[in-house]
Amino acid sequence: MKSKSDFAPLQPALAATFGSAAILGGAFIFQSLGYAPCPMCIWQRWPHAIAIVIGLLFFATRIRSLTLLGVLVMLVSAGLGGFHAGVEQGFWPGPSSCTGGVDALAGFSGAGLLPSAGEAEAIVMCDEIVWDTWGLGITMAAWNCVFSLIFAALWFVGWKKA
Repeated sequence: MKSKSDFAPLQPALAATFGSAAILGGAFIFQSLGYAPCPMCIWQRWPHAIAIVIGLLFFATRIRSLTLLGVLVMLVSAGLGGFHAGVEQGFWPGPSSCTGGVDALAGFSGAGLLPSAGEAEAIVMCDEIVWDTWGLGITMAAWNCVFSLIFAALWFVGWKKA
């Protein structure tokens, strides 16, 4: 029989893994409610998916270094979220492929700007805020940054306990 201390490193890693699953699930729920993601939003989903895989591998193998990989992946997620939040607030420019005004469309013909058959999805710009908390400018990208830092801390605690 395993002692309670055998499960100590699993608890924070489990919380971080479920947290990433909740963030990813929430992103898909928002998308189903009509909040189409921009390219930078999609980028932010990948670290959470990777963290879920890392969590499953850690639970199966108890390889301690996986917890540090979880920390690293969540720091990448926090960086992406923080960068995206800064782009949304106008603190710095974002990728030219999904930000900017009329100048970003220079060089395209009218036909090149129209979606072809089957591509009639909404075009979402990365520098436009589509949802924020209580009108305070705390966007989904900002929340991703905050929660990713919390999850990184949980992964680190798991490493310390392993």
